Amino acid sequence: MLRATLGGAVKTGSRSSSASFLLLFLLTFLVSRLFLSSSPSSILFAVSRPAIPPIMAYRTHDDAYPPAVSTDTLVAPYPSRNQPWSHDPMDAPYGEKPLPMAYGFTPAQSRDELAGGFAAQQQYPNPYARAPPPKKSRKGLIALIAGIVIVVIIAIVLIVYFVAVKPHSGDKSSSNGGKAAHDNKLIVGTDGTNVTTETGATFTYKNKFGGYFIHDPLNPYNDGAKAQSYTPALNESWKFGVDRILGVNLGCVAPSCAVPPKHSSLTPLTHSGWLVPEPFIVPGLYEKYFDDQNVNGDEWTLSIAMTNDTAGGGLAQMEEHYRTFITEEDFAAIAGAGLNWIRLPVPFNAFGTIGNEPFLPHAAWNYTLKAFDWARKYGIRINLDLHTMPGSQNGLNHSGKKGYVAWMSSVMGYANTERSLDFIRSVVEFISQPEYKNVVPMISPVNEPQGQDQAAMHAFYLHLYQMIREITGVGEGNGPYIAIHDHFEPISNWQNFLTGADRLVLDTHPYFTFGGQDNPSIDSFPPKPCSTWGTQINASMNTFGMTIAGEWSLGFNDCGQYIWGLRDAPHTSNCDAEWNDYTKWTPDTKDKFLSLAKSHMDALGNFFFWTWKVGVSKNTGLVGAPMWSYSLGLEQGWIPDDPRSALGECERLGVVAQPDQYYVGQLQPWQTGGAGAGQLAPTATVGLDWPPAALVTIANSPVPTYTATAPIPTLPTQTFAAAATATADGWFNDADNLPGIAPIAGCAYPDPWNPGDVPPPPCTGGQQQAPLARRLAGPQPTAASL
Repeated sequence: MLRATLGGAVKTGSRSSSASFLLLFLLTFLVSRLFLSSSPSSILFAVSRPAIPPIMAYRTHDDAYPPAVSTDTLVAPYPSRNQPWSHDPMDAPYGEKPLPMAYGFTPAQSRDELAGGFAAQQQYPNPYARAPPPKKSRKGLIALIAGIVIVVIIAIVLIVYFVAVKPHSGDKSSSNGGKAAHDNKLIVGTDGTNVTTETGATFTYKNKFGGYFIHDPLNPYNDGAKAQSYTPALNESWKFGVDRILGVNLGCVAPSCAVPPKHSSLTPLTHSGWLVPEPFIVPGLYEKYFDDQNVNGDEWTLSIAMTNDTAGGGLAQMEEHYRTFITEEDFAAIAGAGLNWIRLPVPFNAFGTIGNEPFLPHAAWNYTLKAFDWARKYGIRINLDLHTMPGSQNGLNHSGKKGYVAWMSSVMGYANTERSLDFIRSVVEFISQPEYKNVVPMISPVNEPQGQDQAAMHAFYLHLYQMIREITGVGEGNGPYIAIHDHFEPISNWQNFLTGADRLVLDTHPYFTFGGQDNPSIDSFPPKPCSTWGTQINASMNTFGMTIAGEWSLGFNDCGQYIWGLRDAPHTSNCDAEWNDYTKWTPDTKDKFLSLAKSHMDALGNFFFWTWKVGVSKNTGLVGAPMWSYSLGLEQGWIPDDPRSALGECERLGVVAQPDQYYVGQLQPWQTGGAGAGQLAPTATVGLDWPPAALVTIANSPVPTYTATAPIPTLPTQTFAAAATATADGWFNDADNLPGIAPIAGCAYPDPWNPGDVPPPPCTGGQQQAPLARRLAGPQPTAASL
């Protein structure tokens, strides 16, 4: 497998600036070689790293960030490794003294203090560590003379830079278009930089948090961008359990946006929006077909309506939605809002369709690749959420088709599951490539499964984990973290699940919205996230390991356009009068929403708000579900403009955890790919055989299955300008060479989405029909080696 070279590339430029830059390089190199390389305690002036262009000025946290530039010869600044919460002093909310975090440590503590024994493993030295006082010797005089010489040479370098190089630097603008020479410029943009996108649209990059973006046309895998000063650059290690995930979903706020408590008679709901459209996030798509009673709020019926509407654009309307609903400017704004991760919902039809599935095939993958590009440019990490499954994993509209659960359930449950494992395999192979692993460090393979047997679901998660780690290998840096949804079980049920598993994440989706109560007032809600979820999340971090809130919102009630679907009324009595029109909210109401937002952020720790953007209703001209839009709340003042200001909100509201209820501040080594990772406890796999007998046999008859005869399912890669060096080929592990799955020739299959309860007569089509073993060639790993 070819590896990407993430270093700098030679840029085109004027002869004079190139010569000046060469002189600058030689002088800097001379200084570093003669005076700086011999002493470990030297103050570094130049640093060479494989993932960064070779000449970089070392910057401490307090240094000013680089000015926005656009130049043929400029190299990216050295992205300093900043400690979150420790070097950026900030005022406590409401003018109070700094308060303890829900994590159980204070903002004054550094990463190394929290990590205990991890200091020696850090890529960068602990800035608080002090070296012993030097012994007196003649070396001091030599050092003094060397220092004087260094100062003189630095002065010469600066004169050369400001006289010869800087006059050729250009203005504060960034462009992805224009003449070839301009296209090849390396651009490092900071707050105030003007950006021109590939479509010709322009905007100004606004980032008050010290972040910077990198546009490097000759090196499309440049991972040097940094979303904020307190967030590691993409080519720096993210310390799970220490660095905090401050994220949003690029999805919906739709009637299927959460699942109500068990034993509720209500129809559960969840979200998507950009690549998985749903009514309350993108109401305009559905309002056009509101009078068509066949359109029930899912993508299946919407796609049929669009396809039949040839005069209105046909199914191409869906791609137009992809193209316009989320753009590069959204990614820049997310970084500018102080957020450092996104959760990206992607539908299974991004990888193709079969039979009569009406979805637009493959196009969503093209926009997923755009999301990878934009995230890389602005220093944002991605949790890739596979949001829909063939046959539907929960029968909700966000799963593709509303009504029936035929994934890991029913006659076609096993075949649909094998189909999903096939494209999950493809995605893991793609994002584990060295060119993408920094941008997509986490995958959520199945969103909100519901309706499956609990034991079967646990067996699936073990099989999924084994498949992924066979592809990626075990240990930090080898493939993504794997986020499994809690299956709407109490998160305490998972504390001993797959103990010893390498980099497993528990994903929970806490909502107040869908309990079916009439909640006309917000007054009592701000403290509730703290008392309801805070200690549970801490306990899960201390036992299971990395735990995230993959979705949450400010929906304290079920008000909002289309929250329950296109035609279902809410249970709250005063939605129209009080909550659906945010332009009527008083400053006091906004303050209460702001406190509710902060208490969620404080209690949940590592989170993804649902969602970044909610579309405007064509009927009202307003966002109809305002409690679900992060960007709208940011604009209107009920979302904090700095998410770090939420720290201590629970204590301010009077919800104080007991000493034994705090998160201890670090995960165990095996939970982050360190010592012991992949060494499953002997009892961890007991009773989790795959496939479960009940999934492959119904009424004493074998269920339909697929066969491994298709080509290896490699996903398409990105295309770049001719000058760029593209090294990714879409497949990480060449030893994973088993064919993809396909229907058995000559066999008739039931409808994968509504197959009924009785298996058809067995059909082999001349081939052996048996459960597929999705394993790599070679020896099978043992529990101790996974």
